Amino acid sequence: MAQASAIESEEYGLWIDGTDRPASGGRTLAVENPATGEVLTHVAAATEADVSAAVSVAASACDEWAARVPKERTRTLLAVAEAIREHADRLARIETLENGKPLSEARDQVRRCARHFEYYAGEADKIEGESIPLGDDYVDYTRHEPLGVTAHIVPWNVPIYLFARSVAPALAAGNTAVVKPAEETPVGALTVARLAEEAGLPSGVLNVIPGDGVEAGATLTSHPDIDCVTFTGSGATGREVAKAAVSNVNEVHLELGGKSPLLVFPDADLGRAVEETVSGIFTNAGQVCSASSRVLVNEAVHDEYVDRLVDAVAGLSVGPGVDDPDVGPLVSGEHRERVAEYLDLGRETVGDPLVGGDTLDRPGYFVEPTVFDRVDNDSRIAQEEVFGPVLTVGAFADEAEAVRLANDTRYGLVAGVMTRDVGRAHRVARDLDAGQIYVNEWFAGGNETPFGGYKESGIGRENGRQAIHNYTQLKNVCVRLD
Repeated sequence: MAQASAIESEEYGLWIDGTDRPASGGRTLAVENPATGEVLTHVAAATEADVSAAVSVAASACDEWAARVPKERTRTLLAVAEAIREHADRLARIETLENGKPLSEARDQVRRCARHFEYYAGEADKIEGESIPLGDDYVDYTRHEPLGVTAHIVPWNVPIYLFARSVAPALAAGNTAVVKPAEETPVGALTVARLAEEAGLPSGVLNVIPGDGVEAGATLTSHPDIDCVTFTGSGATGREVAKAAVSNVNEVHLELGGKSPLLVFPDADLGRAVEETVSGIFTNAGQVCSASSRVLVNEAVHDEYVDRLVDAVAGLSVGPGVDDPDVGPLVSGEHRERVAEYLDLGRETVGDPLVGGDTLDRPGYFVEPTVFDRVDNDSRIAQEEVFGPVLTVGAFADEAEAVRLANDTRYGLVAGVMTRDVGRAHRVARDLDAGQIYVNEWFAGGNETPFGGYKESGIGRENGRQAIHNYTQLKNVCVRLD
């Protein structure tokens, strides 16, 4: 427990109704530091009874929070955003310690977390209906009303930001929330919830119940008093979440990952293309659903691009997140073994990587940044989400083949285009089957831009004004005047 003081407490409870409480079953989860494999702290593991208690509390708090004048919800969420900013260094260190990412990346995610509460604070008093003209004898209008109690299943890869991404719009719309953070990274969510209450969020409006995927996660998503479920994670789990939500006739929003292509055309700025590739795949050690994990390069510039890419990747530093390297560890030993299996698969089907390709023989869960070249688009390593620092490079002859190869996947989360030709950029963006297209910058956009996938990458959109309506239901009122 040498690192426990850095994570602030040797044990955390559930956060229900504004209080820190132990799990009713007494069980806890060990939270590890991925850079060392050491235990940082222990967190209470919610039981079915704990989940029901949290949902009940949220339901009781719902009417009062929904009835608040929207400008009051605006002020409260602005105060939450400010509290997050005031504690940014503390939250970034927590994220780095329990997730492993470099401190600079963690700081950026905490800024995005605060910005999300700020952005949706500004939306809370702008949830407007419409007047529908039916003639002089009628007044007809619509209202956007809260759904009720919302459930949020948050993954481990970007835990603090993804917590805010769905919770902030849900609260802005007048709902209450019950959040199950990932087993690997619960401390950030618990800390933000406590800060939110200290900033003025009423007790019971935001509840956090760490636990495993079965007793806590499945119980929450299938609970009959939940009115909406938002899940970010694997496709297999997402399907089970969807089934549970549908069985209760609930709203469901799913973000299920991707195998996102970056297309490099012959007129692209190759230096910029390499920079964006490296950022897109090696940020958070490749543990990003929208990672640029599959690059397709025009044959005319393939060799020059690859030479530059290998030089850039070979120069990346790898180490503990607290040292702020270029690439940190993977989140767990189990996940490192999964990524290592893909490294072996790549060697078997493609050949030796141009750079990287090994796990590191040191404490913690480190994998070298890796590039496989001339990868057939049909190969498993080009089609399956590795979720690690592993990049595949393929080649194309012309624009039509580039689009065909890019779309030849069951995923459709994001895609990128590197070109100086504005007409080509718009043509290719039109033809790519993905929910968000980046042109000349990977991870372009921000909190304000809708984010979500086509095909098996999910259902619905987060971010932007669109997300508010994920958490409202539409009512029509028609009045006969005579």
